[in-house]
Amino acid sequence: MKDNPREKLKRAKLVAITAQPKPGKTYLEMVKAALMGGAEVIQLREKQLSSKEFLFLAKSLKELCHLYGALFIVNDRLDLALASGADGAHLGQEDCPLPDARKIVNQFYGSSYLKEEVPFLLGCSTHSLEQALKAEEEGADYLGCGPIFATPTKPDRAAVGLELIKEYRKRIHIPFFAIGGIDPTNIEQVLKAGAKAIAVVRAVFASEDIQGSVHSLRETIGRYA
Repeated sequence: MKDNPREKLKRAKLVAITAQPKPGKTYLEMVKAALMGGAEVIQLREKQLSSKEFLFLAKSLKELCHLYGALFIVNDRLDLALASGADGAHLGQEDCPLPDARKIVNQFYGSSYLKEEVPFLLGCSTHSLEQALKAEEEGADYLGCGPIFATPTKPDRAAVGLELIKEYRKRIHIPFFAIGGIDPTNIEQVLKAGAKAIAVVRAVFASEDIQGSVHSLRETIGRYA
């Protein structure tokens, strides 16, 4: 029996969110290295490709992720997440509202989805406990909590700090991933604050050794979570 994506999500400790490939590298090479290191979830975050190019890339990465038993999530683009056969979509505060996104998913999959034969995950970026509680109530499968530290990935977003992790741990009942500026120098602070799982961009995909970086992060997480 195929492993349910929601069960995989509950066990996941590390989400690797893609960055633009370095010169001479490809998305497939970078993501394969992350998967070999032990990343359980890959999230495709891409702002520059056309919809056609994005869909082709998403389908290729989905096949690669499933080969390694990992979940594949598409950032922002619910339409292309569904078209590519992704395991889910991750939505920001300015993206399609969760209740409407769920309606679209229900209509896309029809009765198969409602019978849980084809679970489709919907995640949501949240930056406060209020947003997190609202997203949980609206049916999010998981949350992003952050940015914990300042990060160039979100230069216009102020850091929320470690205290928010503690609040989520007390009040939120669905999986959440701490995100934002997390790297080997501060990951232990994040884990000591109560995070059980993290999401990273630069700590993996800016590394010269992607596989080794993922493996090291996973080892550190394993000592706390």
